[in-house]
Amino acid sequence: MNSPQAANVLLVDDKQENLLVLESLLEGPWVNIFKAKSGNEALGLMLEHEFALVLLDVQMPDMDGFETAELMRKSAKTKHIPIIFVTAISKEEQNVFKGYESGAVDYLFKPVNPYILKSKVNVFLELNKQKMSLKKLNTDLKKTVEELKIANKKIIEQQKSVIEEERLKVLLQMAGATAHELNQPLMGLLTTIYLLKTDKDEPQKFAEHIEKIEESGIRISEIVKNIQTIRHYETRPYMYNTSIINIDQKLKILCVITSEEDYSTIEKHISKLEKIELSRVKTIEDAKLIFSNTQFDIICLDFFLKDGTGLDFLCMLDKEKINIPAVVITGQGDEIIASQVIQAGAYDYLPIDRVSSESISRTIGSTLEKARLKRELREAMKKMAAMTTKDELTGLYNRRYLMEALERELARAKRYENDLLFCMLDLDHFKHINDTLGHQAGDMVLAELGKMLKDSIRDSDLLCRYGGEEFAIILTNTNAQHAINAVERFRERVAQNVFAFGGTEFHVTISIGLASFRSSKPQSSDDLIGMADHALYQAKTEGRNRVIEYTL
Repeated sequence: MNSPQAANVLLVDDKQENLLVLESLLEGPWVNIFKAKSGNEALGLMLEHEFALVLLDVQMPDMDGFETAELMRKSAKTKHIPIIFVTAISKEEQNVFKGYESGAVDYLFKPVNPYILKSKVNVFLELNKQKMSLKKLNTDLKKTVEELKIANKKIIEQQKSVIEEERLKVLLQMAGATAHELNQPLMGLLTTIYLLKTDKDEPQKFAEHIEKIEESGIRISEIVKNIQTIRHYETRPYMYNTSIINIDQKLKILCVITSEEDYSTIEKHISKLEKIELSRVKTIEDAKLIFSNTQFDIICLDFFLKDGTGLDFLCMLDKEKINIPAVVITGQGDEIIASQVIQAGAYDYLPIDRVSSESISRTIGSTLEKARLKRELREAMKKMAAMTTKDELTGLYNRRYLMEALERELARAKRYENDLLFCMLDLDHFKHINDTLGHQAGDMVLAELGKMLKDSIRDSDLLCRYGGEEFAIILTNTNAQHAINAVERFRERVAQNVFAFGGTEFHVTISIGLASFRSSKPQSSDDLIGMADHALYQAKTEGRNRVIEYTL
């Protein structure tokens, strides 16, 4: 049974015994042997199967080996199959040359040396193996390219959809802003027309009204002209604690373009849009220099630059944390490049041959709106991150963050054999404040205590609201005595501070328990916390308003 993984080899000889000899020499799991007794039979088999090699006898009745080889070379299916002539005829050069002219790649003379035969056949089998591998790779590559084209087409369609959606948002925002901007001159215009009708018999007032109508008309004309160009809309304060879009702002665009022709095209169309200041550099390095002293609203980016590609430029923006939206506008690209730059952070991709005043305006508007949305998203994510690690009331880190930080600091103290101090602080008689003055007063005390802690403790130390009226401090790069001195000063400051709420002034005190990693030798962060908590309990039982260090 033939193996689908093995290579096909065709043996052609009019004598059965010769076929059997060649077959016995070549048989193995790596090769499928086919046999033919004539040139016609061999050509028929070649039309049905793919062959890695043909071993062809020269002297055969009806059609000799030379004729068979010539016919093979005339067929598109068989012309590239390697042929080794195996013959017993004269070794004269004219016969050998005739064989090579017929398309042979090698010549073997009978009786065949088995080692030479196998080595030569193995060469062509290995070449066929590489050929099949390349064929498979080529097929896989074509399939991948087709899949990429489909994927890129979907990405571009999705990108267009997002752009249109965001453009609609911009237009809606612009419509709302325009209504606010137009309201005042329109109302002035209508009022003046009314007065004009009322004072039509008074020439002096009539002239004044006409002048006001002209002023209102000019203002309305300016607003209409402005809204024809989509720009970066910032807001300005408006009535009832609202805001409207500032139509009178300017927009700065940086072109990072190498091609003079492409830049001229972009400049020609952007120049038709008002209130846009255009700058240009040709390299990534020049762009980095100009970013150091000039702020831009948008970057128009070529893909091929003198010192890199658009992908390198986008990578630089990300590395340098430069949050300026970039649009790739290039004449050297395709769907794959479009997909790559969008995934790398570009806000849009525009082929240079599709650049027009309308497409540039639309792209600028949608890009600026997307940039605004991304800024808002970043701010929201920062706030969410802070909410997961910060206590909202005091602004200090919460217990969750403290536990993670304490694990790190404890591991560092063990590694470098440094000391680490952990303090637990608790407000004395805090329940009494809540019961007599209310929970708002209690919250005020906790918030004020958080501020006092920030002012009193080093920036290198970590402050945390542990829970309720309890606070915790991680003190690093110090020793127990220095830590005791620091928290003692804070205890005294709290005791002397006058708190006021609802017209009532009062004092509060705190108790503090402290544990040293070096002297207490805890096995874990929980052990260290437990030791500080034990010292805190001792401070409470000994009369409160004091600092106690844990001792073994």
